[in-house]
Amino acid sequence: MWADAVPNFLIGLREGLEGGLVVSILLAAVARSSATASKRPIWLGVLAAVILSISFGALLTYSRSALASSAQEAFGGILSVIAVILVTAMIFWMRRTARTLSGELNAKVDVALKLGVGALAATAFLAVAREGLETALFLWTAVQASGQTVGPLIGAGVGVVVAVGLCWLLYRRAVRINLGVFFARTAVALVVIAGGVLAYGLGELQESGLLPGRAWVAFDLTNSIGSDSWWVSLVRGITNLTPAMTWLQVVAYVGYIATVLIVFRQVQATRSPKERTWFRVPALGNRWAAIGAAVLVPLIAVGAFALFTSSASAGGDNTVTVTASACAPDFTTLGTGSQTFTVVNKSGRGGEVFFTQANGGGVVGEIESIGPGTRTTMTVTVAAGSYAWRCAMSGVPARISAAVATSGAGSKAFSRMFAVPPLDPNELTVPIQQYQTYVAGQLVTLTNEAATLTAAIDAGNLDAARAAWLPAQLTWERVGAAYDSFGDSATAIDGLPDGLPLGVADPGFTGLRRIEYGLWHGQPAATLAPIAAKLSADIVSLQQNLSSLTVNPKDMPIRLHEILEDAQRDHLSGMTDQGAGSGFAETLADVDGTRVVLGELQDLINQRKPGLVDTIEPQLDTLQHALEATEHNGVFDSETTAPLAERQHVNAATGQVLETLSLVPDLLEIGAS
Repeated sequence: MWADAVPNFLIGLREGLEGGLVVSILLAAVARSSATASKRPIWLGVLAAVILSISFGALLTYSRSALASSAQEAFGGILSVIAVILVTAMIFWMRRTARTLSGELNAKVDVALKLGVGALAATAFLAVAREGLETALFLWTAVQASGQTVGPLIGAGVGVVVAVGLCWLLYRRAVRINLGVFFARTAVALVVIAGGVLAYGLGELQESGLLPGRAWVAFDLTNSIGSDSWWVSLVRGITNLTPAMTWLQVVAYVGYIATVLIVFRQVQATRSPKERTWFRVPALGNRWAAIGAAVLVPLIAVGAFALFTSSASAGGDNTVTVTASACAPDFTTLGTGSQTFTVVNKSGRGGEVFFTQANGGGVVGEIESIGPGTRTTMTVTVAAGSYAWRCAMSGVPARISAAVATSGAGSKAFSRMFAVPPLDPNELTVPIQQYQTYVAGQLVTLTNEAATLTAAIDAGNLDAARAAWLPAQLTWERVGAAYDSFGDSATAIDGLPDGLPLGVADPGFTGLRRIEYGLWHGQPAATLAPIAAKLSADIVSLQQNLSSLTVNPKDMPIRLHEILEDAQRDHLSGMTDQGAGSGFAETLADVDGTRVVLGELQDLINQRKPGLVDTIEPQLDTLQHALEATEHNGVFDSETTAPLAERQHVNAATGQVLETLSLVPDLLEIGAS
């Protein structure tokens, strides 16, 4: 962690000092310009700039986490390149304007005081926001490159605190610092850090497919050195380099550092002799030697030191790490009894992590979702036996760690009480057949309801069509078509306009939702008639292909949970609403579909966790009653306009049953392949 903190300390110190100097100069300028002028507008502008910078960092983080894996890589790569461009420009800008910064800000303060308090606050805001946004972006990219969050944030935070302290001392004239020398010398270190961020960003763009050369590997030392050895962490923390890099990354890293340092030295050569005392311009041969040293010395020094020191695991005894190339390589010892593991994700990807029995693959513990650069703890009960970790990270094949036998005494029979045996796919044959029979019957009903809907539209009776639309939609919900169960057929029958080039006007927007939009947005029957006809044809197509679309055994246990999870995400939020406001009614139909799947799986669930079905059923009853309470005189309240108490009851009941249903996919998990 400390290796990642050191370079980010420099970022926080330098950027904090830049922003702090701006604030100090503004405060001093106000004090000199007017003895009666208040300094509160400056602090108000500073506060607004800080809030904006923090919000920007949060937006970057949560925007990336909501994207698919390839989109996350593209997003991170593009922003990394932008961050390097901004930081490079900032290095030269600060060196060029350091001498005149005070005079420029003094002049702006004089103008702001004449215009009023708002202008003074805006001056402070604009001056500080530039530094804050640059810091947020560069720190975010440094976090992504390092693969962890805590170390970089601590380093940057300490750097900012030190910078604030120095600025206060400078303002009080308690210390004197040659700021030109400081900014010039730290620029060299910042160039090395930025070069690593550039290499990381280009690697992300290659992973996403936006840049070629993903397979053009310059070197791959992952099999020769431990990814989590302390010296590897130190190299990566300081330079953002990794044990495996492509030729594009290597060339960009060396080329960027060499080019920027050459240009920077040329800029230095144009300064006055007094300004250049810190960095005399040597002959050409010495110049190249200095630039080469800036690129290679950090790597050579750390590598040489590593030769005389034994590698050690980055974590403690019960810390396991997911890396880009391995699953829990530091998992070497295991005791019996209650064990708490800290799982650190340095793979750069999100995913799931399982603690399993080595023989048979029974799942003892699971972390359902762990994001890149984060850590999560998990407590399990371990008895005598052999165990392994399985890391299923997005976009790459699942990896399994080496098996480790427990060192403590214990009963193997006892351990089986805490491990769920993997499910044989054949055990789901009967539930799948039952589900297919159920769906086939629902599709017959849906066919008849779609015919009624089509007839009303063909007759131009839109009131009758609106009345006929809801039964058809509810039947579709009872089918339990969650978790992309029916592929393109589901999109045709109940797809949404999200992501389509023309939105609701796109020809690809069809089915029940398209008809809903038209009926509740005043479109004529002639417009809706061909859409209704296509709906009937798509339902028939699904009936004909039903068996081939629902044969994956892994879908069944997941579907039990996903039906209501989809309802919570889509219906109760109003996301799927195209005008009818039927989210509560649709969720009630989803409860019916969940009950059907639960009945088909209950024997298997009871074999593995007796009493769980008896817990789920009353929770479904509670949710059903909460949904039924939203119906008044035969009409359901809209999910977006219902009274707060109704929505709270529904949301609470949904959350409770979903938490219980989330146990089922693990209980009925098919053995890892």
